[in-house]
Amino acid sequence: MANQRMEVRSSKVIKASAEQVWDALVNPEKTKVYMFGCRANSDWIPGHPLEWEAVVDGQKVVYVTGRVVTFNPPHELTYTVFDPNQQMEDIPANHLTVTCTLAKEGDHTRLTIVQDGFEDAANGKARYEEVSHNGLGWDPILDKIALLTEEENH
Repeated sequence: MANQRMEVRSSKVIKASAEQVWDALVNPEKTKVYMFGCRANSDWIPGHPLEWEAVVDGQKVVYVTGRVVTFNPPHELTYTVFDPNQQMEDIPANHLTVTCTLAKEGDHTRLTIVQDGFEDAANGKARYEEVSHNGLGWDPILDKIALLTEEENH
C-alpha cells in the first residue's frame, strides 16, 4: 500500500516581472533576505550541488544541501533539499524536492512553490509538519519575496 502523497504548496501573485522574481530565487544576496539569512550557493547547473549557508559567529554554517534538478529561467527552478545537521542518512530518498514555477499574470508574476517527497523520506511525517507550519507552508517566504521584488519597482 502506497503512502498518501504529502506536499506543501503555496502560491502568490507578485507585482514584479518574472525576471525580478527569478533573480530573487537565485541571487545569493537576495535569498539571504527571505531565507532565514541563508545564501543559496550554486552554479545552477542541473545535477550540481546547492548549499544554503549562513555566517554565524564568524563561521560558515551549511543548513541545507541539495542538488539542482531543473533550471529554466525565468519559468521553473527545481532542486532537492536535505538537512545535513539532522540524524539521517544522506541518500536520495531522504532528499525532499522544491519546485518553483513562475507564470505571467498580466503585469505580475504568480510564483508557486511546491515541496514534496515527504512520504518516502526518513521522518517524513515530522518533516512535512515542520514545513507545512500548520498550513502556512511557504507563505511567509513568498510574502518576503514579494516585498523584496516589489520594493525594487519603487
